[in-house]
Amino acid sequence: MVVGPDRDGAADQLIDPFGRHVSYLRVSVTDRCDFRCVYCMSENMAFLPKKDLLSLEELDRLCSAFVSRGVRRLRITGGEPLVRKNIMWLFRALSRHLGTGALDELTLTTNGSQLQRFADELYDLGVRRVNVSLDTLNPERFKAITRWGDYTQVMGGIEAARKAGLHVKINAVALKGVNDDEYDEMIRWAHGRGMDLTLIETMPMGDIDGDRSNQYLPLSVVQDRLMDNWTLKDIPYKTGGPARYVEVRETGGKIGFITPMTHNFCESCNRVRLTCTGTLYMCLGQDASADLRAPLRASEADDMLIEAIDHAIFRKPKGHDFIIDRRTKRPSVSRHMSVTGG
Repeated sequence: MVVGPDRDGAADQLIDPFGRHVSYLRVSVTDRCDFRCVYCMSENMAFLPKKDLLSLEELDRLCSAFVSRGVRRLRITGGEPLVRKNIMWLFRALSRHLGTGALDELTLTTNGSQLQRFADELYDLGVRRVNVSLDTLNPERFKAITRWGDYTQVMGGIEAARKAGLHVKINAVALKGVNDDEYDEMIRWAHGRGMDLTLIETMPMGDIDGDRSNQYLPLSVVQDRLMDNWTLKDIPYKTGGPARYVEVRETGGKIGFITPMTHNFCESCNRVRLTCTGTLYMCLGQDASADLRAPLRASEADDMLIEAIDHAIFRKPKGHDFIIDRRTKRPSVSRHMSVTGG
């Protein structure tokens, strides 16, 4: 169901078949990344040919079409979004929707490698929050997880972001036998710097040259362990994403839990994801998609594009089907997380 404009010309809203208002668009501006994290991708990745990518101008037009249909939050993701050439042009273009009040928030998910270069400019363009993916505070372990990452560079990027005035949230994937001895230290480190921490269950997406059943750690187990050392209080805090938050009494900081495996968050899903090729995924854990590149390029007017968006939202599924298959060891979804974006 799609709700049309009222008589006063108010912006349309995108309502899926289950009555959920789609108000959040996550946009992967590139599938490329300067890391090769072991739970995300293979070390020898075959990336999309650059000719297949939408231009920054086309990405702006697509995002703006969603804003015109009632999307209030945009998150720029990748791959690593800040490795895309001239990416600040897109932030600058999209920031106009902040100025008009059509958009509530323009945010970024990054591995932190390029934040020293761009933190000040991001803040100047209206970005106020960034999520930084960081799974360990151990430099050697960081190298093992990211394969190509530079720990010192990421830490410098986090500090540059904080200095610029950006609110930083740390995202850590919970990996059994890899970083599950670090969560207490990460809480102290993040909260001691005014940063929240979100823990994420590993998701069965794409071939990673390994067995995810060896990585998977239920966050229900993690939370039970944390309660041995911390007092955790459930709170209604929301950022627009799928995390469920608790407050740590001892630090005053927040911990988020994203649990696609043990407790999906589909009943309140308000998100869709756009790839750098113009493919719209209505659910992270489903293969159903819609091609928006063809209607985008078919006409300079947005009528065909808006119609394609409306039809896509009408096909948004009720929920995902994530499962780690220990028998076949095949991912639930064949595409890598870097294609869809975090």
